Amino acid sequence: MRILFVHQNFPGQYVHIIQRLAQQGQHQLVALGIGALDRGRGMPESLNHFRYRLERGNTKGVHPLVMETESKIIRAEGCARAAEQLKAKGFMPDLICAHPGWGEPLFLKAIWPDAPLLCYQEFFYNETGFDSNFDPEFQDNGSWQGQAKLTMKNAYLHLTLEQADWNISPTYFQASSFPEHWRQKISVIHDGVDLQQARPNSSPVPLKLPDGTVLEKGQPIVTFVNRTLEPYRGCHTFIRAIPALQRQHPQARLVVVGSTKGVSYGAACPEGEWGDRFLAEIKGQYDPSRVHFTGSLPYSQFIPLLQLSACHVYLTYPFVMSWSLLEAMGCGCAVVGSDTAPVREVIRHGHNGLLVDFFSPTDLAAAVVELLNDPERAAAFGAAARETVERTYELNACVTRQLALMDLVGSRSIMA
Repeated sequence: MRILFVHQNFPGQYVHIIQRLAQQGQHQLVALGIGALDRGRGMPESLNHFRYRLERGNTKGVHPLVMETESKIIRAEGCARAAEQLKAKGFMPDLICAHPGWGEPLFLKAIWPDAPLLCYQEFFYNETGFDSNFDPEFQDNGSWQGQAKLTMKNAYLHLTLEQADWNISPTYFQASSFPEHWRQKISVIHDGVDLQQARPNSSPVPLKLPDGTVLEKGQPIVTFVNRTLEPYRGCHTFIRAIPALQRQHPQARLVVVGSTKGVSYGAACPEGEWGDRFLAEIKGQYDPSRVHFTGSLPYSQFIPLLQLSACHVYLTYPFVMSWSLLEAMGCGCAVVGSDTAPVREVIRHGHNGLLVDFFSPTDLAAAVVELLNDPERAAAFGAAARETVERTYELNACVTRQLALMDLVGSRSIMA
């Protein structure tokens, strides 16, 4: 097959698919992205990568409700121009695999009307039941302006769904966010977790944190991971739980991984940074010498940290599930997670982890201390968590399913 991959931050979710296709040695693989390709990420030499460029930036003074839509159209235009050049060189894809999150694939059907388009759909915004209006402390609940913003965020998604011949979503929860009539054209297949890397280690070596603290096997280490510390991933609940957790287990070491500046999802902190705001709330109520903020960690340190963890905390709004949760489960961590829909898809309370009220620091602290005080139960949860990931999210199995779907979409069999 002649396959075109389109991703703003290429290779993104396509990295393992491309590696497997390149190993087969019988496909023409072409990619479009906005940045230079980093071959160090395992991209094969047989892959032809082309960059598209933006012809312009956003218009000054544009209405705030259409600013995001305008950004996507600008990217779609740049991608379409690059696609037009590929077509002029004779490239005719048998299949286009595209992530529509930033706008790129919107006009590709105008370039190649007969090429099947398989889109990676992450999330559809809803007024109730998902992330919007979930957190009354930090979200604008129920105003018409909030609903208008969601309507415009989804406007582009509707256009993309109309263009796509088929779609793929990584979890059932994420697929359930889309309108029911679109779910009939969504296959649920996760990207997969490399369980050869994310695995338990019975004899992990000590790990030195950026602040000089050395962690060792057997210590009561609690891990908490956010790409960026923010309410969407429960940093407020975790930080507010620190005083109670330390009172009940003074020897616990709390390791917080992630950037302390900016946001990845949701609104920025009105004053300063979210982490600083919540730490100010508990000032004088906790021992900061046993709370370690590492910033972002390279994967070569991240996995060893999870292998040392005695308890891993994962909290999230009803939103896209983080890979870090599945990686922690793959490492055999005992997980305390929020009792929200994306977490319930992988954690069953009392079987492979514990679930707590997202908004309750008291319940969170109690659950973490319960596992720290009962290593045998924590180990049993960790083993069951590993089995869950092996059964459903193992990388090779997921990639095999993804390739099978690509074959069906490319041959139009699934659309018949």
